[in-house]
Amino acid sequence: MNECNARSTPVSSSCLTATLCKIVCTCQQTVDYLYMSKYRSALAQLQSLVSGHSTLSILIYLCPTGNLDDCACDVETIDHFNNDQLFPKLQNLLESDYFRFYKVNLNKPCPFWTSSSHCGLRHCAVKPCSPVKCIKISLCFQYSADANKQLEECEKEQHLGAVDVSLRWTDEKKLYYSSNLDLTVCGSADEASPDSQYVDLLLNPERFTGYKGPEAWQIWNSIYEENCFKPYTVKRPLLPDSFRSSSGGEARKFYSWLDGQCVEKRAFYRLVSGLHASINIHLSARYLLDDNWFQREWGHNVTEFRQRFDSELTAGEGPKRLRNLYFLYLIELRALAKVLPFFQQPSFHLYTGRPEEDKKHKEQLLQILQLARSFPLHFDERSLFAGDEKEAAKLKEDIRLAFLNISKIMDCVDCFKCRLWGKLQTQGLGTVLKILFSERQIEALPMSSNQRPSFQLSRQEIVSLFNAFGRISTSVRELKNFRSMLAEER
Repeated sequence: MNECNARSTPVSSSCLTATLCKIVCTCQQTVDYLYMSKYRSALAQLQSLVSGHSTLSILIYLCPTGNLDDCACDVETIDHFNNDQLFPKLQNLLESDYFRFYKVNLNKPCPFWTSSSHCGLRHCAVKPCSPVKCIKISLCFQYSADANKQLEECEKEQHLGAVDVSLRWTDEKKLYYSSNLDLTVCGSADEASPDSQYVDLLLNPERFTGYKGPEAWQIWNSIYEENCFKPYTVKRPLLPDSFRSSSGGEARKFYSWLDGQCVEKRAFYRLVSGLHASINIHLSARYLLDDNWFQREWGHNVTEFRQRFDSELTAGEGPKRLRNLYFLYLIELRALAKVLPFFQQPSFHLYTGRPEEDKKHKEQLLQILQLARSFPLHFDERSLFAGDEKEAAKLKEDIRLAFLNISKIMDCVDCFKCRLWGKLQTQGLGTVLKILFSERQIEALPMSSNQRPSFQLSRQEIVSLFNAFGRISTSVRELKNFRSMLAEER
């Protein structure tokens, strides 16, 4: 505050911006701090500089602050831990061969309603090859020139949701080793399906594809209205069909209902909301800024970010969604810390057929998990399912079935790439819940390879677990980028 000193004399916009950034990044009581009497003059000038946004709104979506509900952690601790320590290490690991390939069935029909096919599904599907042609690489798909040509034509017609399933011969060999030598056996339905195919996640980044409108809202509406334990008489604060805010009375009724729920159901809703927020951040951070015959350029779209998270434009919902993102981060981070003993087993290896690199990547993996365990303010999962054993068991089963239903809804997503990342992130979150529900089994893991472990993860679950957390970690990091860009605009 020395540069401006919050005097009653006029203050330059650059000085106010610098002051704002310092306060936002260092003070948990930002709003109260600014409204102290000796800063009112500077605040009045700041308000005159911003058009269309209240000061409170800007501060909130620049930097959510303070403690999170239902846990002892605060936003600032997460920002520092993620952005400065964990994020760089995790991104490096996710680029390795073991974690970049994900097996998925993108051709499942929607089990709940008639879905209108998107280009990525209708024209860019990969045809299965005969078992004879796939004997050498143990894969059931032919990545033909025709399939790649169709994908390129699909992209040229601005259907940006097509998935690139092309693999090099060396990549196919890596998948052979990974899928045949991994010692875990618990897999997903996609993993065992003959219609599944391996996708290189680095060639198919999560970004804006143009998939929006009624079809996209139908997905989220089904998730929130049918799987978050909410009665139909209680309306969500933001109506998905019109993107218009509901009345203040309805919002109060919704949060009154939510606050009255048990901590488990409250947490489930916040996990879904946090995942939704994370996806929206990625779409805003990798938005299609330019599309012409020469190139496509993706980058940060501040306007899109505002539309999704600005307090005024979302009737106060945007800041709540960002806080739910941090809650989701804590839950997934806690799962990584709890699952460390599984990966410490001598019998566990990240098989890709290259022993030296596999050993190096396992060491990196263990370093990340040790770092996760060192986090000082973990979510305490002992607060969940702590009541009557029968009631807790029923509640746990209800949540499991709700989450299973959400996983099935992902097969109703028309956009190919959106479906890919939706399925991966829901499976990753499902793996997180599996870990948190299996504390006793993890603690009882044998250190000898002669004994059968009581807890197992398949390669599919491992890849989805770390990539899903990678998405959340990236979202937290992207918030820092958006804060900087918003501050520069002022």
